Amino acid sequence: MNGRMIYLIGPSGSGKDSLLDSARDALAAQGCRIARRVITRSADAQGEAAEVVDPDTFARLEAEGAFAMNWYANGLSYGIPRVVDEWLSAGDDVLVNGSRGYLPEARRRYPHMLAVLLTVDHHVLRQRLHARSRESAEEIEARLARNAGFAETLMTGESDDLCLLDNSGSLAQTRERLLKLIAEHRLPD
Repeated sequence: MNGRMIYLIGPSGSGKDSLLDSARDALAAQGCRIARRVITRSADAQGEAAEVVDPDTFARLEAEGAFAMNWYANGLSYGIPRVVDEWLSAGDDVLVNGSRGYLPEARRRYPHMLAVLLTVDHHVLRQRLHARSRESAEEIEARLARNAGFAETLMTGESDDLCLLDNSGSLAQTRERLLKLIAEHRLPD
């Protein structure tokens, strides 16, 4: 593959979707495509502009080999369409909104991948999760506890190639740091 997989991960509420929306045009100008995920989330749910399918359709797509990567988290199924491999082969970089739990498998599949962990201050994250109004206070606290466990595991595990990107401040600053990070880690021609 001539392009590079850029695997963006971070806790729910860290601002991954907002960052991707904000950086979309600038990434395209750099030859980087953003993959649209397939998710078994309700079409009424707020969040990213994903392709929403029911669980039976997702299972059929998975059985047909429609996904380059897929995982299950928080009661939902997520898939990255196989077209990303064509984009990579054509020399485009591809940015995906990934899963922290799927990171080891993604690294095996794309060994030259750039993994980017979007971080956010714990108190800012709590405020963002409450502002979304998707979960109860108890669910938010459980999510924050899981996030702390994930962060500890990622930071003590195989994190030598994990780039940290703080999104506790302005979205514009984070977008510029993301673009710089991708440019600095571009694969040699």
